[in-house]
Amino acid sequence: MVFEKNERVGGKLNLMQADGYTFDTGPSLFTMPWILADLFTAAGRDMHAYLDLVQIEPTCRYWWPDGTQFNAWQRLPQLVQEVARLNPTDVEGLFRFLAHSAHIYNIVADAFLLHPFDGIRDLLTPELLRHGMHIDAFRNIDTAVRSFFQNPYLQQVFNRYATYNGSSPYLSPATFNVIAYIEFAEGGWYIRGGMYELARALLRLTDELAIDIHTGTEVSNVLVERGRAYGIRTSDGRSFTADTVVVNADPRYAYDTLLSGQERTAARLRRLEPSCSGFILMLGVNHRYEQLSHHTIFFSQDYEREFAAIFQKGVPAVDPTVYVCATCVSDPQHAPSGHMNLFVLVNAPALNDRVCWEREANAYRETVLCKLERMGLHNLRQHIVYEEMITPADLQARYNAAGGAIYGLASNNPFAAFMRPPLRARGIEQLYFVGGGTHPGGGIPLVLLSGKAVAERIAASSNTSLPPTAIR
Repeated sequence: MVFEKNERVGGKLNLMQADGYTFDTGPSLFTMPWILADLFTAAGRDMHAYLDLVQIEPTCRYWWPDGTQFNAWQRLPQLVQEVARLNPTDVEGLFRFLAHSAHIYNIVADAFLLHPFDGIRDLLTPELLRHGMHIDAFRNIDTAVRSFFQNPYLQQVFNRYATYNGSSPYLSPATFNVIAYIEFAEGGWYIRGGMYELARALLRLTDELAIDIHTGTEVSNVLVERGRAYGIRTSDGRSFTADTVVVNADPRYAYDTLLSGQERTAARLRRLEPSCSGFILMLGVNHRYEQLSHHTIFFSQDYEREFAAIFQKGVPAVDPTVYVCATCVSDPQHAPSGHMNLFVLVNAPALNDRVCWEREANAYRETVLCKLERMGLHNLRQHIVYEEMITPADLQARYNAAGGAIYGLASNNPFAAFMRPPLRARGIEQLYFVGGGTHPGGGIPLVLLSGKAVAERIAASSNTSLPPTAIR
C-alpha cells in the first residue's frame, strides 16, 4: 500500500492546469533514462510502451545581461562550434573537462549512485579506496571549472550544474561536475505530454501490478514498537500494519513529525545545511517570445554574489538568475494558440527568520518580472493573463519539504554526502527512506536509484509475503 498526502501522486513532480495552460511544477529535464527503463524491465514491461521521450535541442539556451547567448547543444559538432564561438581555446578545455569528469563518474558511480550506502563501512570499497583521491573532492566546482575554461560565460554555464542538487558552485565539491558530464555525455530528455506523464506512467504500472494507492491520505506517525517499525497511522485515526515501512517524505520532516523518541536525530538533522528552495511563477501570456527555447536561463551579472545572498546571508538575490521553462515549444497544446506557458523559477534560500514570504513575495515577483523584461521579454507584465505563485513556504506546506528545501540537504562541503540520512533508518528495524532527502540524492534518476536500492534491501531481508508500505 502507498499513502499519499496530496490528492495527486508525484510529489514535487506535479502539474498545474488552468485556463488552457499546462505547467510542469517540478523537474523539467529527464536524464539517465536507462534507470527508469530498468524499473519497467523489472516489472516485465517496456518503458517505451508507456512514455514517449524526446531529446531537447538545444538542451538549454543561456542569455547574459550584455546580450550574449549560448546554446547548449547535445549534438557534439554543434556544441563544439558554440564553445568555439565564445572562445576557440576553450574547445580543448571542453574535452579535458569531459574526460576529467568521466573519470570521476567511473569511480563514484558504483559506490555512490548505483549502490547507495547505509554507512561509511559500506562506502569503503576497494575501488573507492584505490581511487578516492582522484574524485576532486577538495576543490569546489568553480575552482575546477576555471581550470578548464577561460571564458567567463562558459564558466558560469558549467557552474550552474551545482544548482541541480540545490547547492553553490563556490562551496560544493568538484566531484559534482559529474552532473554536467551526465547531461552532456548522455543527453537530456523531455517526456511528450509533460513531465507529469512519468507519474501517470508509474501510476498505471502500479495499477497493473495491483498495488493499492491511497491519495489524499496524510500519515500522522510511523508505528514503532521495541525498536521495529510495524505500520503507520493516518491523520484520520486509521492504522495499517506491514512488515516494512518505507518513507518517501523528507527524512528531516519524518524524524521531526512521524517518529517519536527520535529527538536527538531530528536535532542533528536540523543543524545541517538545507539545499536552496525556489520562488516560482507560472505565467500564461498572450504573446509569443521567440527568443525562448524549451529551457532558457537568464543569468545574473554577479553569480558569486547571488549564491552568497542565498547561502551565506539567507536572503533572495537582488539580481537573480532566472530559469524559464516553456513546454509549449515542444508541446503546443500546453498553451492556447498564440500564447505561451512560462514556468519561471528562481533559486531562493530555505526558510529562515530573515525572510517572510507572505510579506515579501509580491515585491520579489516584481524583481523577477523586471529582470525578464530587461533581458528581452518586453512588456511581459502587460501580457500576463494567468498567474500562480509558489514560495518556499508553499513548498514546505505542500510537500512536507523541511524549510521548503527542494533537494533536501545541500552539498556545500566535501563531507555532505556522508551526513545525509541513510536509506536504512538507524535504530529502527524495518524502516527505510527513499527520495531526494537520502542517498544518492535529489533529481528523478537518483530518486529512482534510492527506491531500487531499498527494494533490494527489503528483498534480501524479507521472509514474508506482506508488501512494504510506502509513505509520501
